[in-house]
Amino acid sequence: MNENEKWIDRYFENAPVAIILFQEDEMLACNQAARCLKEKLNFDPHYLYEIGHAAVNQQGRPVTDCPTCEIAKQAREVVVPVLAAEDDSADAGYLMFYKALDLRQHISSLTLKSCSSVNRGLRLAQNEEISRYVVKANEEDRHQISADLHDNVAQGLYFATTGVKRLANCDLSPAERQQQADAITKQLQATLAEVKNMALAVRPSVMDDFGLFAALRSLATRLQSTTGIAISVGGNAKPEQLSSAIQSAMYRVAQEAINNAVKHANPQEIMLLLVEHNHFITLQIIDDGDGFDVSKHSQFNGHSLGLSDMHERIKSLSGIFQLESTPDVGTTVSVKFPVCTSKGSLQHV
Repeated sequence: MNENEKWIDRYFENAPVAIILFQEDEMLACNQAARCLKEKLNFDPHYLYEIGHAAVNQQGRPVTDCPTCEIAKQAREVVVPVLAAEDDSADAGYLMFYKALDLRQHISSLTLKSCSSVNRGLRLAQNEEISRYVVKANEEDRHQISADLHDNVAQGLYFATTGVKRLANCDLSPAERQQQADAITKQLQATLAEVKNMALAVRPSVMDDFGLFAALRSLATRLQSTTGIAISVGGNAKPEQLSSAIQSAMYRVAQEAINNAVKHANPQEIMLLLVEHNHFITLQIIDDGDGFDVSKHSQFNGHSLGLSDMHERIKSLSGIFQLESTPDVGTTVSVKFPVCTSKGSLQHV
């Protein structure tokens, strides 16, 4: 046995998962993890081989006349849940990976991985992905705020400062001085309005003072006056018991959904419904605009944060995000957060 073969043999013996090799229905070898698992659970490796072999055969049978089923016929690897005993939880038992290694010599392998470790790895990967989306979303928010400060606020203050310096010019007539003062006042008012709009885009003060319902009504009133589109807010929910982060996320979804509808859907009416159920609160933004085929649009255009990224932000807060749209009918954006009733009040789970 050469050095490479020794390393391969050593890896097989000490692999962190249970591996069993078969030639037809005869067991050729098993590693240390497989021996320990067999001793612990007292299972028959041949029985597991029969399960995997049967699954491969079943997978290869054509059950429809679909031509793509030819792919299944060529498959020589399956994953089967095994050894779950009486526990029906998602983390119970093991996943058995059956793979045909050599069809001519009828050699195959069984690899056993505990469902708990597989699911734990999947959850960690999912959490890392969600964290990346949230970091990306926050970075895009910061970039937009920085751009607004530079392009609008800073420029407005610069022109106002230049105007104030010009007022110090003794050669100005009273009429010119008054005209310059009026121009400075107009510029500062425009800059102040820009700062207020930026604050409203991030988190309106009315939400802190009067809650999410009031913030949504304020948003609807403001956008209706600027767009001419009828925007209404209704519902029976009591969202004040939800966390500040969740209320902010719901507000941002409403803001983003309305902006997308106004920019791309040509709606006549937009409705915001905030509804309380026994175990959750939902926010729906419904428009009667052009609609679109959701399957053909994986990305969305938005002011500072696309709905696709908003989806990840909602998921990171244990919420559910749904988007439904039909061409020529309209679009519905829904956000749902779990709550539980306790002494007549709502609390986020």
